[in-house]
Amino acid sequence: MSYGWMRRGLPLLLSLLLSLGLPAPASAKERLFWLLRDLPPLTIFEGTGKGQGVIDQLLPLLIDQMPEYDHSILRVNRARGIQMLQGSGFTCDPTLLWTPERARYVHFSIPSLGILSSGLVIRRKDQRLLQPYLQGNQVDLRALLGNTPLKLGVVAQRSYSPAVDELLKTLPDSTLSRHYGNDAVTSLLQMQQHDRLQLVLGYWPEVRYLLQQQGWPTDDYAFYPIQGVEQYQLLRVGCSNTPLGREAISHINKLLLPLRNDTLPDLYAQWLAPQMREQYMHDSLRLFGEQH
Repeated sequence: MSYGWMRRGLPLLLSLLLSLGLPAPASAKERLFWLLRDLPPLTIFEGTGKGQGVIDQLLPLLIDQMPEYDHSILRVNRARGIQMLQGSGFTCDPTLLWTPERARYVHFSIPSLGILSSGLVIRRKDQRLLQPYLQGNQVDLRALLGNTPLKLGVVAQRSYSPAVDELLKTLPDSTLSRHYGNDAVTSLLQMQQHDRLQLVLGYWPEVRYLLQQQGWPTDDYAFYPIQGVEQYQLLRVGCSNTPLGREAISHINKLLLPLRNDTLPDLYAQWLAPQMREQYMHDSLRLFGEQH
């Protein structure tokens, strides 16, 4: 049998087999890339509690119930994650806050978890600097930064809630110290330790964890909510706004409904200061009772 005949005849043979109704080879699954960054107590890459964050424990539950995809986990910083979500790839981030800007290129899930909102972290020795700008226990951030030379540390391209994000846009660059690295919050706290900045914008459960990892007493720090900002922000899964991303979110929404009522609030509450846990669990039930 000549090679030439095989070259001409093999396609004909394959066509004949297909015409007889034999199944075609199964197509490869689409690969979903999950974008994660070190974000205690949601995700914990190193140190005490490694792999035991809220999203660390949620993600395997989602992956196990989404067998229609192959799954890969990528560790990226916030800036890189946002860049990838803006592209055409099949990417999802389970730790996103909704913002109008992100909604232009991210398809969001229903809310998955209520988290305590961001606020100002300051060393207790510097608390007096805030006194003129406090109303109750909340700080007027706009007035504070508009009338003092204090410097505020923030993580570049991170959302601190739509209200705070908009406020930051109105502030002169000279008042902000933006950090782009993988360990951005820890680096900002170290800068605060060395008096290179006085204020850090952050989420208190995350800051408490990072302070403990550094061996710095949490009692040496104070946290102040920002005036005009809701007590809780709603975390969501966000996927690239593509046909694959929208299809994945449709499935994820169904999976989140039971998890957000019991499993996820309990996992988050474990990372709060003991005196805050009962109130948080009560608020979480109310919070999701308001969601549709």
